[in-house]
Amino acid sequence: MVNKVILIGNVGKDPEVRYVSSGIASCTLSLATSEIYHDKQGNKTTRTEWHRVALWRGLAEFAEKHIRKGTLIYVEGRLSTRNYTDRDGNSHTIAEVIAAEVRLLGNKQN
Repeated sequence: MVNKVILIGNVGKDPEVRYVSSGIASCTLSLATSEIYHDKQGNKTTRTEWHRVALWRGLAEFAEKHIRKGTLIYVEGRLSTRNYTDRDGNSHTIAEVIAAEVRLLGNKQN
């Protein structure tokens, strides 16, 4: 079986690294990918999809030093879902990409 995700997009906000109790670095990014297409009337339309990307250990520390809002990055990893219950007792499911590789490709202006 294969669980592989490859994304190229722009980072939505500056990453913030946190350290779990065991001292391991973690970071979550929001990544925007866009597709441009023409609708039935011939109008050019852009559709943006937002992805949650989790980085751990060295990748999280790399993100803290080198990635900023608007940076164009390549992300390769696996799709993961997890459930949690909020303070009000509501159950939620989150889908996120667990990054195994991240490469800098530039910024929005390039």
